[in-house]
Amino acid sequence: MENISIITIITIAFLGSFGHCIGMCGGIVVAYSSTKIDNSWSKAKQSLSHILYALGRVSTYVILGAIFGYFGSVVTFNNTTSGILLLITGFLMILVGLSLSGRLKFLVSIEHSVSKSKIYQQTFRKLLGSNTFTSFYLLGMLNGLLPCGFVYVFAITAASTGNPLWGAFVMLIFGLSTIPAMFSLGFFVGIFKQIALRNLFITIASILVIIFGIYVMHNGYEYLVNENKSIHGSHI
Repeated sequence: MENISIITIITIAFLGSFGHCIGMCGGIVVAYSSTKIDNSWSKAKQSLSHILYALGRVSTYVILGAIFGYFGSVVTFNNTTSGILLLITGFLMILVGLSLSGRLKFLVSIEHSVSKSKIYQQTFRKLLGSNTFTSFYLLGMLNGLLPCGFVYVFAITAASTGNPLWGAFVMLIFGLSTIPAMFSLGFFVGIFKQIALRNLFITIASILVIIFGIYVMHNGYEYLVNENKSIHGSHI
């Protein structure tokens, strides 16, 4: 992982969370905020509840990152397979970026919600009916399992690292970068209702995702070129 990649991940996740994530998961945050949190609680207790929920989401993302990083390591044997994986990753990121901007329906076609399953709904209702600190954390983990195109972008990035630890790290950075938007949603709901502001963040995020996708494809191309040079060099 290079510094520019980490900075890019933070920037994309942070900006995108104020648009896409709030639109996708904002309803859940509002639901548990109004159902599980008592107005008589102190600000510290309310804040801790939100933090535990956020950490639950991040925990799920880290686990997913490790899994995707492991699968990436299985197919990453040499420069050729690494290059091909990065090319595919970059291409998919460009599609996601275009989808975020509204120019494609790519995200819609790959987001199959599991929230309609009976098991998910029963677990969600059970956790929503409890106001223990543990229930906030578990609810966050449950929310982290919801299929989301924005999460897919970074899951693909995690796979491209070809390493479970780096994959987990990518998703950790992604998850932590989305906390400010989701954490502040309960306190500043009115701000995020401004469609123009949300659209601005979505536009910036989509452009950055496309740029990042091009960057990843370039890295893939470099892998293939270096592999080709090494093959020809060995025959000299």
